[in-house]
Amino acid sequence: MKEKIHPKYEKATVSCACGTSFETGSTRKELKVDICSKCHPFFTGKQKFIDTGGRVERFKRKYGM
Repeated sequence: MKEKIHPKYEKATVSCACGTSFETGSTRKELKVDICSKCHPFFTGKQKFIDTGGRVERFKRKYGM
């Protein structure tokens, strides 16, 4: 491998929109995410329904549901 062309791999702090934060390894020092394992419906078992820009209505109109 060539020297001095690869970024440093350091500890990174990941911050979620729900307020949870944890440490992991990354080439960036800080990461901000919208959803994490604490608030994701797959892991929590709770379904959060978020409609962005009327996608649900557009789907219902298109497929007649």
